[in-house]
Amino acid sequence: VPSTMPPQLQSQKQSCPRVLQGDLGSLSPALRDFIESSMTLCQPDALHICDGSEMENNAILDNLKEQGMIKKLTKYENCWLVRTDPRDVARVESRTVIVTQDQHDTVPSPRGGGISQLGRWMSQKDWDKAMNERFPGCMKGSRVMYVIPFSMGPVGSPLSKIGVELTDSPYVVVSMRVMTRMGKSVLAALGNGDFVRCLHSVGCPLPLKKPLVNNWPCNPDLTLIAHIPDQRKIVSYGSGYGGNSLLGKKCFALRIASRIAKEEGWLAEHMLILGVTNPAGKKKYIAAAFPSACGKTNLAMLRPALPGWTIECVGDDIAWMKFDQEGNLRAINPENGFFGVAPGTSFKSNPNAMETICRNTIFTNVAETSDGGVYWEGMDQKLPDDVTITSWKNKPWTPDEGKCEPCAHPNSRFCTPARQCPIIDPQWESPQGVPIEAIIFGGRRPEGVPLVYESFSWAHGIFVGATMRSEATAAAEHKNKVIMHDPFAMRPFFGYNFGHYLTHWLSMEQRPNTKLPKIFNVNWFRKSPSGEFLWPGYGENIRVLEWIFHRLAGEAGAMPSALGYLPANDSLNLSNLKEKVNLDELFDIPRDFWEKEVQDIRLYFDREVNDDLPIELERQLEMLSQRVRRL
Repeated sequence: VPSTMPPQLQSQKQSCPRVLQGDLGSLSPALRDFIESSMTLCQPDALHICDGSEMENNAILDNLKEQGMIKKLTKYENCWLVRTDPRDVARVESRTVIVTQDQHDTVPSPRGGGISQLGRWMSQKDWDKAMNERFPGCMKGSRVMYVIPFSMGPVGSPLSKIGVELTDSPYVVVSMRVMTRMGKSVLAALGNGDFVRCLHSVGCPLPLKKPLVNNWPCNPDLTLIAHIPDQRKIVSYGSGYGGNSLLGKKCFALRIASRIAKEEGWLAEHMLILGVTNPAGKKKYIAAAFPSACGKTNLAMLRPALPGWTIECVGDDIAWMKFDQEGNLRAINPENGFFGVAPGTSFKSNPNAMETICRNTIFTNVAETSDGGVYWEGMDQKLPDDVTITSWKNKPWTPDEGKCEPCAHPNSRFCTPARQCPIIDPQWESPQGVPIEAIIFGGRRPEGVPLVYESFSWAHGIFVGATMRSEATAAAEHKNKVIMHDPFAMRPFFGYNFGHYLTHWLSMEQRPNTKLPKIFNVNWFRKSPSGEFLWPGYGENIRVLEWIFHRLAGEAGAMPSALGYLPANDSLNLSNLKEKVNLDELFDIPRDFWEKEVQDIRLYFDREVNDDLPIELERQLEMLSQRVRRL
């Protein structure tokens, strides 16, 4: 981008990078300009325009293997293991910013000042300075700039959007081929149309100043991920890890897309999409938002414990939803793969995920077994006595050491094609999307919150989403459990001011002829006073989905409570449930707990959303407060 280039670079005579593959001249003027200005800025040695072919993918994987950055896992078909630098293992929220002219466009102003919990803003001036400190010459040496044309959503769907990522990381290329539709077909669909500009560099020009750890290039001291919504642009530097470098994922699919969605009148959400079919063959689609570590992928790939019921997966992470001309809310999964957290995934918790990942999968920071397989905490598989484990840090590891240090990083991942999922929905690539009849919010709440309840109205449902809280590990100690606010499970992913986001959701009710989905809240994680889970979870969660399904069809009883509609007596199907369940404990609404909850919500709204809180949300809080006082 010329405005961010230091003067000395503009006047230097540049030898043109070699074009290894593709034809710059065949691209649209806008795309060619984006590539050429980025080449002038970053100074790569060569250019490779990706076509997305199997041949290209195999060549890049072989190249990564030669560099020692990736290792073939001989136990499975076409599966690979990557170990990153231990300083580059997760999304870095403190280094993830949104650049707008006015701070208020990005985040509400917290009452009393301080840093907002609802996003990080950077001024254009500070961003220009940060860009100039990082990008000039960042791909020097023998680095190749890869051009990745990608579609979020099925190519050509009216709900899809196109992006182009420029990167110096071949790991990003092979991962983006799994996570998005990528290559020639996207360039053909793009033509002269608009696209989101994505620029990424690991920030390690050659020759290296210091040796790499695990052959993984990164620059953690200077990592920065910036979103510039007014320019439809994402710029990421210094990290090769998934969420920071696969720019189609959270950066585009949530932060930039939520801003586009606000302008165009649709919703870009951190939600799974599943299809549920009853024994009579009637099918309904549901979207659901859960914070991390709440079993989102497990629910998206549920294996039902009730006979005759079927669950099929459309997506496990992101939903783009738009009302059609008939007033139905239609949703697509904009992704093409699953980028799932490995630890905790097992044949008990998620057998369908385990079947999905045994071929064509890239594993990052999991442990490796001596027979060419993978391993992680919670896999629940006994290994043969003669099989040894190498940890994600590339050191020998034994189960005895697990008490001190895990064999796989807690945020280790599998990157696997969605089409391999044994229960992938037949309509998962439908250009029109699937019709959403219910939206579920949920979190990990050990006390006070019932197993399931239905909101009284659309506005009340938005209030339920806005007040989502979930147990999370305290970042400082990793010991104490704290309850964190995570509205709509979008706290790290809002692309604009959260107060304006709530107003946008509320506005859906004003649209003519819309069939608004019913909104529910679930909590699989409530515990007894002795610390035991009150609900068996996993495949038994179909019993809650069954009640929701019957509510949508007007067939299940419900009774009003302080929180919403609870299942009426005997309307939750507990037949043949192996474990005894105490419904009184599961659905109890303790007054003292909810008085404190109302107080915490009021404080959060007042401090974090401040004057941007819609009046309707204030009204919903007051009504909840009154209902709790009557308990």
